[in-house]
Amino acid sequence: MQLFYTPEISKSTQQYTFDKTESRHIVKVLRKKEGGIILITNGLGDLFTSEILVANEKRCLIKIISTETKQKPWEYYLHIAIAPTKLNDRFEWFLEKATEIGIDEITPIICEHSERKILKTDRMEKIIHSAAKQSLKFHYPKLNEPIHFNEFIKNPFEGELFIAHCEETSKKSLKTELKPFTKITILIGPEGDFSSKEIKQSLEHSFIPVSLGNSRLRTETAGIVAAHSVAFVNE
Repeated sequence: MQLFYTPEISKSTQQYTFDKTESRHIVKVLRKKEGGIILITNGLGDLFTSEILVANEKRCLIKIISTETKQKPWEYYLHIAIAPTKLNDRFEWFLEKATEIGIDEITPIICEHSERKILKTDRMEKIIHSAAKQSLKFHYPKLNEPIHFNEFIKNPFEGELFIAHCEETSKKSLKTELKPFTKITILIGPEGDFSSKEIKQSLEHSFIPVSLGNSRLRTETAGIVAAHSVAFVNE
């Protein structure tokens, strides 16, 4: 299945014109012609079946012929707030794999020990959209703007709250603490871990300190382990 992502399309849309990049891909790469069928999602759970009216590499025009609302395949809501890694490709790897596994919301948090504090969110969105299309997801995760930890922790939170850190203090296993079919927020720190002050702040806001296993994990690996643990508990 070849799936296209177009957030502008809604259930009221009757026709749509792809931009030059997507039009060229449809006509030149996929060799689609007038009358061909194109499958589109808006990332909100809707699948649109469309027919090509004009197969032009600069302006591919389609009409919607049917709409189907897809149920989200996981019955939980997972929000991972994670510090960006020093190397962009490692953070992009997390975004890609977490999207493939199943995640609802991602917030890059800037911490005291963060080595990277500036992110190109446009590129991050492209990584997420590409991974969602590749894994045939109809519900795309929400990517929030980067925010400093001190500001993020002041937000009102619902559901289960966890912080994964490396300090030698009393921690519970994330796997044993997770409950299925719930809303979950997990904090993942930078390469230098959360500061003691940040850990203290999180505990004051009802976050439970957890371990992700016996190994010391890289930031991006910790994020993937957390996402997979939630998915596994909900199988």
